[in-house]
Amino acid sequence: MAKMEIIELLIDENKIESGINAVSVVESPAIEENFVALKKHEVELKEVDGEKRILMGAALIPNKQIYRKNGDKEFYIYFSEETVRKASELFLMRANQNNATLEHEKKMLDGMSVVESWIIEDENTDKSRLYNFNLPKGTWMISMKVNNDEIWNKVKAGEVKGFSIEGYFVDKYEMSLQESEEQEMIEKLKDLINKYENRK
Repeated sequence: MAKMEIIELLIDENKIESGINAVSVVESPAIEENFVALKKHEVELKEVDGEKRILMGAALIPNKQIYRKNGDKEFYIYFSEETVRKASELFLMRANQNNATLEHEKKMLDGMSVVESWIIEDENTDKSRLYNFNLPKGTWMISMKVNNDEIWNKVKAGEVKGFSIEGYFVDKYEMSLQESEEQEMIEKLKDLINKYENRK
């Protein structure tokens, strides 16, 4: 059996759509071409405070290999610590904290908001340990306020078990190819400018 490809996904900061644009509450994951929707694998969602309707969980875990299938192609993807941090920062910088969906449907939900976001710096002393999470350094944690009765009832019924990110990422190999093509174009332009300048 052939060894499956392992692909590192990155954020292309030159593209406004690159990064995470919403968090979905899900029971199972979904994926489309060039679109990443990740279930919080093997990490359960914790109800931090039932009265306040706050849920906590991991949005992204660094270096965790996640199985994916696109047509006949089977592969693993993962995000580095640096990409996880960058994704978490861009998510807030672009004011996406009120963007939430159910099971990656197109319709945005009302009354759902990420109210807390942090990166685990120390596995033993992080706030997540208070809620019995055992996650690696570099994990992006979020807390979500649920002022949506329909979704809260699904949480209570056990139909919602995790957070799942929605966003656009690029393959590290494809990005390096794109960068070398761009560099090649720049060099050609410089040559043309130099030739033109020398003719004067």
